[in-house]
Amino acid sequence: MLTLGVSITLPCITAKAADKIAVINNVTRIIEKNVPPVILNQHGNIDSLIQYFQYTTKSLKDDISGLSEAQLQFSPGEGKWSIGQCLEHIIRSESLLFEMAKKELGKAPQPNRKNEVKSTDQGLINMMTDRSQKFQAPKELQPTGKYKDSKVAIKDFLAAREPVLLYIKNANIDDLRNHISDYPTGVVDGYQNLLFIAAHCARHTKQIEEVLADPNFPKK
Repeated sequence: MLTLGVSITLPCITAKAADKIAVINNVTRIIEKNVPPVILNQHGNIDSLIQYFQYTTKSLKDDISGLSEAQLQFSPGEGKWSIGQCLEHIIRSESLLFEMAKKELGKAPQPNRKNEVKSTDQGLINMMTDRSQKFQAPKELQPTGKYKDSKVAIKDFLAAREPVLLYIKNANIDDLRNHISDYPTGVVDGYQNLLFIAAHCARHTKQIEEVLADPNFPKK
C-alpha cells in the first residue's frame, strides 16, 4: 500500500488556495487506495475472481460515497462524462455483460481449445484499465443523466452485481476455463468473460477518479 503524507502550513488560506488544497486532498485519497490484487497467469480460481469483484466494488463505493448532486453532475469538459454518467454506464453494463457471459457459458465446453487463449487474467485487467485508449460506448449503454443521488447509484450498482457474484460462487473453475469464446480482440475463456465485468467497472472507476482530480471539481 502506498501512503502519501502532505504537511502544509499557510499563514493565510485564500479561496484560490483552498480550491488547490481540495484538489490535493482528492488526489491523495485516490493514491492511498489499496493496490488491486494480482491475478496470476492462468491460475486464477473462484476465490481470486470474487476477491477482484469485491475490490472493484469497494473502490467504486469509496470514490462516490457522500458526493453531492453538483459533484455527481459536474463534467470536466465538453463531451466528457460526469461521475453520474460514469455510474449509469457501469450499472447498465454490469447486467448486459453478465447476460453475454452467461450466454457464452451456456454453450458446449471446448477444452481442446484452451491453448488458444493467449491473454492472461492479469493481462485482461491491464488492458481494460488502460485509460490511454478510449472507446465509444454503444447506444444502449450511453448514460442519460439518471443519477443525482450517490446512495441510489450505489444501491442500484449492488443490485446489478449481486446475481453476478451468486453465479460465480456456484461456478466450477474447470467448467469456466473449458468454455472458449471468440471476440474481435482475441480468444478468452469463461472465467475471463466474468472477469471482464469487474475489469470494466475498474476502468470507469478510474474515469471517475479523473473527474475527482479535476481542478474545477466542486468542493461540495
